[in-house]
Amino acid sequence: MSKEIRIFSPATVANVACGFDVLGFCLDTIGDDMVIRKTEGKGIKITKIEGYDLPFEPEKNVAGVSALAMYEALQPDCGFEIEIYKKIKPGSGIGSSSASASGSVFGMNALLGNPLNKTELTKYAMKGEALASNCEHADNIAPGIFGGFTLVKSVNPLQVLQLPTPSDLYATLIHPQIEIKTSESRAILPNKIPLQNAITQWANVGSLVHGLHTSDYELIKTALNDVVIEPYRKQLIPHFNDVKSSALSAGALGCAISGSGPSIFVLSKGEKTAKKVEESIRSAYSKTDIVFETYVSKINTEGIKRIDD
Repeated sequence: MSKEIRIFSPATVANVACGFDVLGFCLDTIGDDMVIRKTEGKGIKITKIEGYDLPFEPEKNVAGVSALAMYEALQPDCGFEIEIYKKIKPGSGIGSSSASASGSVFGMNALLGNPLNKTELTKYAMKGEALASNCEHADNIAPGIFGGFTLVKSVNPLQVLQLPTPSDLYATLIHPQIEIKTSESRAILPNKIPLQNAITQWANVGSLVHGLHTSDYELIKTALNDVVIEPYRKQLIPHFNDVKSSALSAGALGCAISGSGPSIFVLSKGEKTAKKVEESIRSAYSKTDIVFETYVSKINTEGIKRIDD
């Protein structure tokens, strides 16, 4: 059995417009590389971090916290070293912390002969995610581990539903280089919402799930509408309305905030439209004085994967 594994742990989009805290999907062209290595000495060590300044102490690093939770539960007769090559900027809104938290447990599980299933891996990865967001949630963790689109039906007990992905669905993302703290984006949300908005929102969630199952792009288009969270959180993202208007004018199915922001995601039918959308939103945001990056990605239906083969 191998003593070392190199993996690609992908970025993810959470909430997916109408699916606050329950829906997510996995990206294909953006992610971190990680190396997990078995050692004779016991315990968890983080030995290398490149890309961003993150703590090496396992109990202070999301990858280390999730690894420790799994390690303490399984009590393996070995230890593990973790190397993190961080390419997803922390606080970007595309699952930077969840990529680290998921990658460590995925790699450890593979080196131990895969004793845990994907739901169990998600449970341990959530422990690491909680370090970054102060609560255990799986809307970024689940799509990274399961791949494609996922719906978190329940956190306690954890139940993740893997949803189908239409074959011609592409994502375009824009990441304004500003920082939005998750605590701030949570604090801005109301404790109560009007009943009519709740009805509209859960109708959209049901319609989006059905649209994914049937590859009904027109239904997906009408369902990608967030009347509960977006009206509040978009205030934290400069020029959000300009990006959304540009994306829809370029033929996108829908546009919304990725996670708690500041990244914004757009879904389109076909790579050609997704790249046209990228050109449109780049043109719109270039008029601002904010540095930004854009990406086009097919939906990643595999999730975390080995890259050492």
